[in-house]
This record gives sequence, structure tokens and C-alpha cells, in this order.
Amino acid sequence: MGRTIEQVINEQHNNQDEIVLKIGENNLNDFTVENLRKADVAIEFTQPEAAIANIYKCFEAGVPVVVGTTAWLNKLAEVSEVCKAKNGTLFYAPNFSIGVNIFFEVNRQLAALMNRQPQYEVSMEEIHHTEKKDAPSGTAIKAAEVMLSELKRYHSWQLDVAENATSFPIVAKREPEVPGTHTVTYKCGVDELVFTHQAHSRKGFAEGAVAAARWVIGKKGVFQMKDMLAL
Repeated sequence: MGRTIEQVINEQHNNQDEIVLKIGENNLNDFTVENLRKADVAIEFTQPEAAIANIYKCFEAGVPVVVGTTAWLNKLAEVSEVCKAKNGTLFYAPNFSIGVNIFFEVNRQLAALMNRQPQYEVSMEEIHHTEKKDAPSGTAIKAAEVMLSELKRYHSWQLDVAENATSFPIVAKREPEVPGTHTVTYKCGVDELVFTHQAHSRKGFAEGAVAAARWVIGKKGVFQMKDMLAL
């Protein structure tokens, strides 16, 4: 994602944007508060075990941070409190694709309609590249949370197999060179509805992250894609 974000910034030929710091495994010593302060905003796509410490360092530097790393959001409430205490800026998203975030909103509206149709069983499938370590994806979890807010007959999701009638399954598949596909299915004895978002490349995620970085400069607090997109 770092390389794709850099590619997007270079392709957009925006003379106001300059990458002043790139951090990877080979130059972790450069990840200092002093170096961070050279930037107007940071974009964080790393690993779940590193994300929170990276976010806190951005707060310490007073630099807004846009976070695309997933599998740390169980700590979101805690991180949000630290953000407020530090008067910091956090923009997080399980997925920065504009299409995916529209998918979330339409998925919410569909779930509200299907809440009145209890004959339909619900399931979800997500497919990602084999390098993706967390399962299900953060995008699938977000989509499931949206559905659970509207489908009153379900109380939870479960990975692969639902063990009771109040849970629905999320099946996670890993295949080579798949940027990301998420499919929600409502099925009964007479028909089924299938709703899918399929990414064709990582570029859509990168473009959304760059747009978020530009949008969040000058703001304080905790933000999501729904704030930027006014969903």
C-alpha cells in the first residue's frame, strides 16, 4: 500500500504534495517525533501489532494520522480517548475505497429492508490476497456490524460457520493476487439476493487514503470515511 500511495501522489501531479518521510523495516530509527513534525499528515499502513504505537507517536508529534491498518480496532475506544486527551487527529477506516464505503451504506439500507423478511438467511464471503494476515477482513467486520445494527434476528457473526440461529457466517478465502471481494447473500427457499463489491486493484484504496489525508489536515478529533463522504 505504501508504494501504491506514493504512485497515486506522483500520478496526480499535485505540486502542493511532497512525501517528506517514508518509514519501513530498514529505517525504523528515522521514525522520530522530530522527523514526523516535518509532515502535515501521516498515512499509516503497517501491521496490527505496530499500529497503535505508530498512532500514539503521531499524536505526540501533533501530526494528523490516517490509518488503514486493520485488526486493532478492538482498541479503538481507548485510542480515541488518547486522541482527545492529546488534542490529536485520527482518521481511521477498515477500507479507504470510496466504492466500499458506498457499499457499507447500501448494505445498511438493504439490511433494514431485509429485517422485515425473516425467511431469508444471511451469509457473507470475503476473498483477499494470500499475504493478508487477518481473517475475516476489517471490511467484512465493518459490513457485518452495519448489518447487525439493522437485522434484529441476528446478534453476532462467526467465522466460517454459524453455530446458532442468531449468528451468520463470514467465510474468509485467501487467493493469489486478489485485491478484495466482499459478497453479502440473502437466501431463502425460492430465491436469493447477492450484493457484491469487487476491487480491481489496490489503487482505489490508495486514492481514498490520499483524499482522506488532504481532507483531515486542520481538523481535530476522530473521523471516518462517512464523515468525509457525508454518508
